[in-house]
Amino acid sequence: MTKAEFAYVQVRERILSGELPPGSVIAQAKLARDIGISTTPLREALRRLKSDGLVDLDAHRDARVTPLTAEEARDLLEIRRSLDPLAAALAAERRTKDDIRVLRESAHGLRPLPGKPTVEQLVAHRRFHAAIYRASHNDLLITTLDGLWDKADRYRRLALEVERGQAARDKKAAEHQALLDCVIGGDAEGAAAVMREHIDTSLGVQAARRLREPAHAPDGETEPAPLLQDA
Repeated sequence: MTKAEFAYVQVRERILSGELPPGSVIAQAKLARDIGISTTPLREALRRLKSDGLVDLDAHRDARVTPLTAEEARDLLEIRRSLDPLAAALAAERRTKDDIRVLRESAHGLRPLPGKPTVEQLVAHRRFHAAIYRASHNDLLITTLDGLWDKADRYRRLALEVERGQAARDKKAAEHQALLDCVIGGDAEGAAAVMREHIDTSLGVQAARRLREPAHAPDGETEPAPLLQDA
């Protein structure tokens, strides 16, 4: 691993863990010292994180963690409402014995995300969904959904600032089990339906609702911001 690659991994984890919160300014000299590298590989890592949509860089090389917005939350939901059910249906049709083994392993011990989830808990959640994506055997679809995941995790963290009740956590656990059963059982229609419900009641929806605030009209009055489609 090069110094730039090491810096990329370190800064990315700090962003996704919330240690570097959305909208915060990145003090590059201090961060480079904390990581144990010079600012040159750090700047290379920041450029890569910009391409991931996790960092904003201006013309003066100032860096800031990309803020969370209602528009991006809406965009993520619109894409995932279409693509996640497709991936689940294809997985039910195309899963192999090896896919089934990986799915069962990824589901073992999986729990709904708690408030202030650890990186390990976020990784376990991702591992299960990634196993479904890979069982679709559609490389373009897998790449697209993988690319959305890091951005979506930041909105999950925002939603989890409000603690979920036990009933909500139980519902998510039941959906994970139903997804597993449908994919392993070859039920493409059922897998798509469960995944659609899973997205429509997701932490992403809750985050989008929190971010949706009235916009100020030019005359000083307020008007509602464009509504997200509620689940």
